[in-house]
Amino acid sequence: MSKQRILVVDDERSMREFLGILLEREGYEVEKAGTAELGLAAFERNPHDLVLTDLNLPGMSGLDLLRLLKTRAASSARDVPVIMITAYGTAATAVEAMKRGAFDYVMKPFNNDELKLLARRALDMRALGEENLRLKTELRDRYHYHTLVGSSPAMQEVYALIERVKDTRINSLIEGESGTGKELVARAIHFSGVRRDHPFVAVNCGAIPENLIESELFGYKKGAFTGAQRDKIGFFAAADKGTIFLDEIGEMPLLTQVKVLRAIQEKKVNPVGSTEERSVDVRILAATNKELEAEVRLGAFREDLFYRLNVITIRVPPLRERRADIIELARHFIARHAKEYGKPIEGLTPDTARLLQHHDFPGNVRELENLIERSVALAPGPRITADLLPDKFRPRDDTSLEDNQISFPSEGIELDERIRSYEYTWLTRALDEAGGNKTKAADLLGMSFRSFRYRLQKHGISTD
Repeated sequence: MSKQRILVVDDERSMREFLGILLEREGYEVEKAGTAELGLAAFERNPHDLVLTDLNLPGMSGLDLLRLLKTRAASSARDVPVIMITAYGTAATAVEAMKRGAFDYVMKPFNNDELKLLARRALDMRALGEENLRLKTELRDRYHYHTLVGSSPAMQEVYALIERVKDTRINSLIEGESGTGKELVARAIHFSGVRRDHPFVAVNCGAIPENLIESELFGYKKGAFTGAQRDKIGFFAAADKGTIFLDEIGEMPLLTQVKVLRAIQEKKVNPVGSTEERSVDVRILAATNKELEAEVRLGAFREDLFYRLNVITIRVPPLRERRADIIELARHFIARHAKEYGKPIEGLTPDTARLLQHHDFPGNVRELENLIERSVALAPGPRITADLLPDKFRPRDDTSLEDNQISFPSEGIELDERIRSYEYTWLTRALDEAGGNKTKAADLLGMSFRSFRYRLQKHGISTD
């Protein structure tokens, strides 16, 4: 690990040398300068982790050096703490330096141990700040909507809506079946937009007991109820200036819905047991796998809250409606879990890819990821083979549809989906039989090459 670098700026040579020896004995690399101008040039050549500078310098003053150091550091998104050294009688100037961004100041004559402790604190604070910045950048890069996987037309519509709402304060309702990635979409909106440097607070409304949800959302004061031994900030206040994501909003009790509606309208929350309201600035993203309009008609969800949340609706399509994305998603999950398990998995065999594209995935993207993780863990070779998939992925040999074979499940069927599935099966079987030769496969199905190629494109079937 490289040494932390400290720049010492003082016009007294004896003080420079003394500080250099003192800090080098602590394991730091020290560079010294006799004027502010030389110190600034040294910092520009190779930025330092900490600067100690005298306030009273010939030529440019220590305050001017502080201002320029902060400007240079800010332009490179790399802040530097500055400790001011001042003689007795100039404490007021030192306080002014603190207002301008100095980390702290020491007065001559100073205690050596106190100076070393102050330098250590400044360097630790800087390291903590850089770590926070790194984590924020990592979150932003991880959840930016450009990192969402899928290039199908259905996902392109989702991306277009994210682009339109990410920099606004507008409330949005994210709809979709369980496992489609609604929270990922919510995170993409937040971390791609202007609120990305502020909190993103995710709340699963269905996982909080009804008697606790109000205090969790809005906080409480000490003594508000049995067990409230201290003040607690609620999720709304924790998300101030950022985004609160209310997942499974359809599970929220009606009484709580009233208070959430008021928080949206008034932009204020009232902690349980408090008579004082607190202003909050939050953008609300809500998600549900229910038909909220139907819930409104049944009286299970407030109509006024529904319209407050449903300013923009983003529908995340189920995986069966974006089959063209299945292989892309599978490769993405293979890369992730191969790294996690330390296995050199390269991809899917063609048979496996066809079986995945043929499956309906009722559990959506979550089901696909779980399947890929399981397959990666079990795979003995460099590719995921068809025998690693559960039996439900095996195609059925239903080559005829006699009347007595047809039966309707209680929930009915989706005929178009059944027809697409049936067509997909025969297209892939013909390709297998023809060894990938599209002309021969078209002949096997009694259709023209042009018609066969169109159907391949319609189903997103690759012949690579």
